[in-house]
Amino acid sequence: MEKIRFNIQHDVQQAMHFGLPIVALESTVITHGLPQPVNLRLAQDMEATVRAQGATPATIALMDGSVKVGLSSEELEQLAGAVNPHKVSLRDFGYALEKRLTGGTTVAATMFVAEKVGIKVFATGGIGGVHRNAPFDVSADLMQLSRCPVLVVCAGAKAILDLPATMEYLETQGVPVIGYQTNDFPAFYSTSSGMKLNLRADSAEEVAKIAETHWSLGLKSGILLVVPPPKETAIPAKEVELWVEEALRQAQVDGVHGNATTPYLLAKVNALSGGRSMKTNIALLLNNAKVAAQVAGFMRPKSNPQHFVQEI
Repeated sequence: MEKIRFNIQHDVQQAMHFGLPIVALESTVITHGLPQPVNLRLAQDMEATVRAQGATPATIALMDGSVKVGLSSEELEQLAGAVNPHKVSLRDFGYALEKRLTGGTTVAATMFVAEKVGIKVFATGGIGGVHRNAPFDVSADLMQLSRCPVLVVCAGAKAILDLPATMEYLETQGVPVIGYQTNDFPAFYSTSSGMKLNLRADSAEEVAKIAETHWSLGLKSGILLVVPPPKETAIPAKEVELWVEEALRQAQVDGVHGNATTPYLLAKVNALSGGRSMKTNIALLLNNAKVAAQVAGFMRPKSNPQHFVQEI
């Protein structure tokens, strides 16, 4: 059987070869998180933000029967304009690749690819978690965080989730959750969920040292670095909660379930907020990309993972 190739963009290969900082970026925010043409502008701006901090962006996606690690400007436009793109989590790789589907990778899927090719830092918006009123509906993001040594920079878990249960799950799985210049667990659109954190770091260099010490012990879990959304666009948690409760009610009426739930709820929250939630989402994504690139700049160069570049 033909082996599946990891198609690594030239700029990313060069950064790997010379041990330069790289930041992985997921692509479901492009394919499922934001409407056109906002999705393309955001993707371009995230990559530009990473470059402005001296790191190389590696947007990960599935296209043309291969796993893309880094996209050209043309490929980014193609992904953003795709009709009915697939939402690719861990379970979907084989199917999507064999069918040559165009797909955006979730947090879990992006972590998997990043770890395979040796990228240690990954920026996203918010991770998945335990769903409200459905304790057995747990995102694959959480399990992947427990077994994949990648630093994930985010604004906490998505506000539509059961945040206390999500935090308990991460604790049970031994995943360090570090507040970046904060003692509070952010709630995606809001600077605080009301839950306090036990771990805090105040500089990118400190974060990088903590991560490298963690992995040097042989621990295999990922690390979650939670960054509050920028204050100028953050929304009070009480306001968000009203929108989330109404979105959940509408999802139940419409019979939405499975991996369609999160995109549906985020779209409903945006509509109920009059577009405020999308502005916050974009602001926190760019901020997370900036912080991730700064952290990546302090990570020690890794060995050249050329054995992953050609095929797996």
